[in-house]
Amino acid sequence: MKLQRAGTRGAAGAGGGAGGSARRLLAAQAAVVGGLALALFAWEIPSLVREVRIWRMTGGFRAGHRYP
Repeated sequence: MKLQRAGTRGAAGAGGGAGGSARRLLAAQAAVVGGLALALFAWEIPSLVREVRIWRMTGGFRAGHRYP
């Protein structure tokens, strides 16, 4: 016997009613947070490149314990 939950179709389903607006709000928040994280990462790329260059000049993994 196949049971159907109440509210899975119609007004409360995919995009309608309170459940749909909550999903849209969550998706919008995820998009904003993802965009901010991407912008922060792009902003920090020059600093990361500089740090990697300094690390390589000091010997990288081969330096071992020479530099604290």
